[in-house]
Amino acid sequence: MKICIFGASSAEIDSSYITETEILAENLAKRGHSMVFGGGAKGLMGAAARGFYRGKGEIIGVVPSFFNVDGVLFDKCDEMIYTDTMRERKGIMEDMADAFIILPGGMGTYDEFFETLTLKQLGRHAKPIVVYNINGFYDSLNAMMKKGTEEKFMTEKCFGLYKSFDTPEQTAEYLENYIPEYNFIEDVKFIGEEIK
Repeated sequence: MKICIFGASSAEIDSSYITETEILAENLAKRGHSMVFGGGAKGLMGAAARGFYRGKGEIIGVVPSFFNVDGVLFDKCDEMIYTDTMRERKGIMEDMADAFIILPGGMGTYDEFFETLTLKQLGRHAKPIVVYNINGFYDSLNAMMKKGTEEKFMTEKCFGLYKSFDTPEQTAEYLENYIPEYNFIEDVKFIGEEIK
């Protein structure tokens, strides 16, 4: 399975995030999975790449050409795909992936997570999405999503579009045994009929 991993590029984060990400990535690689990611050498992107490399998993980087400067990109990728824009980069990663893992991160990671989630809600894919909740980083996100369903800003089905785990074993088992709970494409058709 090709797993797209989104996460922080910051090198300033606490080392516990780095360690946990490397463990997760190495475990996934040893289970026979490959990684698609943003190509970075630093932060959690770099940690995921190092973990996959140690686990002897295939690593595919997707990166805008303007990021190709010394020290920015992970130099042991099996394949590096260059794009003209950030938008093109994200589209390629989404298309190549069989599953998604969202690591702790900043604005870029949130953008990637919510776009992937929205595309799933709209029936554009039915791939598993895991929020990897290291150190409770995403507790507030999960609480916000739950509040959104409780207050009817979105349905319970939307809250079920992703799962949140904090161990490599839970994450791998969920991805490997994933069966979509809903037919979101049929839901979208139904919504379209209602609007008419």
